[in-house]
Amino acid sequence: MYEKSTLDNGLRLVTHKMPERNSAALGIWIGVGGRYEEKANKGIAHLIEHLSFKGTRKYSANKIKETIEGVGGSLNAFTSEEFTCYLTKIISKHLPLALDVLSDMILEPLFAEKDLEKEKAVILEEIKMYRDLPQAYVNELLEELLWPEHPLGMNLAGTFESVSLMKRSRVLSFQNAFYHPANIVVSVSGNIEHKKIYEYIAKAFSKIKAKENIPFKKAPVHQEASRAKFFHKDTQQSHLAFGYHGYKRNHPDRHALGLLHIILGANMSSRLFNEVREKKGLAYEIGTHLRYFYDTGAFFIHAGVDNRKVSAAIITILKEMRKIAKEPVTKNEFSRAKEYYMGQLLMSLEDTLDHMIWMGEQEGALRRIKSAQDILDEIRKVTIEDAQRTARDIFRNSNLSLAVIGPQKEKEQDEMRLMLE
Repeated sequence: MYEKSTLDNGLRLVTHKMPERNSAALGIWIGVGGRYEEKANKGIAHLIEHLSFKGTRKYSANKIKETIEGVGGSLNAFTSEEFTCYLTKIISKHLPLALDVLSDMILEPLFAEKDLEKEKAVILEEIKMYRDLPQAYVNELLEELLWPEHPLGMNLAGTFESVSLMKRSRVLSFQNAFYHPANIVVSVSGNIEHKKIYEYIAKAFSKIKAKENIPFKKAPVHQEASRAKFFHKDTQQSHLAFGYHGYKRNHPDRHALGLLHIILGANMSSRLFNEVREKKGLAYEIGTHLRYFYDTGAFFIHAGVDNRKVSAAIITILKEMRKIAKEPVTKNEFSRAKEYYMGQLLMSLEDTLDHMIWMGEQEGALRRIKSAQDILDEIRKVTIEDAQRTARDIFRNSNLSLAVIGPQKEKEQDEMRLMLE
């Protein structure tokens, strides 16, 4: 059962009692991420997340970690395109202590100048690290193709220029604009009582005034022709990333697309795994994944391929994508995909931390929380015809982008562009 309360200033609290657990998971979700930035301040949301661990009015950087870890808890945070989340998993009786630490990180960070310069240097090294990892950098190149000149198509960590030029005044201004109660969701799951959590939340946040939420720039979703981008690098293996514009987070065909993801590339019994790896030996690593945002989404295919077999791999992958759009999947394959989808969902909600994330993202993005049973009912209603209609809508040549990192010469690159057409 999910319980929800809202403070007078707009902060939302959502909880789920899991009585037979020793732990509780707490997340404070801020409705801001990479897509709320511009080119000049790209990476600022991620930088603020880093800086929030460097000390607050009440807790030093060491004290933040020691307070949580000293009672057996774990502490972390992440920044995505649409959210920043500060989270902890801890024994339930220590939840008030965890809330005190996390709320101070949100409300009273120091953002000391010396810490800013250190974290800028750390993040610049992080950017360099991912640039040196072709399996990671190829996805960045693909996102640039899907959303050109848009925040979704820019590196979440920022650029060398944007991070290097970041000033404390800009950090303070950005944090002040987005870190306010009407833009915050507190999500808690575990062996807890909603009423007590509400009292802790009210004490920590009720004196903070709400502000108007700042909108994001809508993403371009129309693409008239296939796109390709190549990055020449003398790698031992070529890295491929295909991307199709997909559906937004609450699209009615979301589950149909999720089932296509399972059929095509979510596991070892998927079509792409069988065709590309098992039957033809073209790749060691091959799979698909989905991304959902407020107003758009994407279907990704990723593969690590022998340099001599890139063309054969691309041909095989495209053949499977066109096949699933033309021919209905079999009843047996569709049934297995549904069972996998539902099984993975149920297993993912057994842990307090995973359940907290499930609640926080839904409430933050949609202002409602669907139960697992609600989702299972929706999945059961999806038909083979729904899946094929969705495949025809998404897996069109004109909707496709391809990024490749490898040692291919210009002639090989031109041949690959022709394959997409």
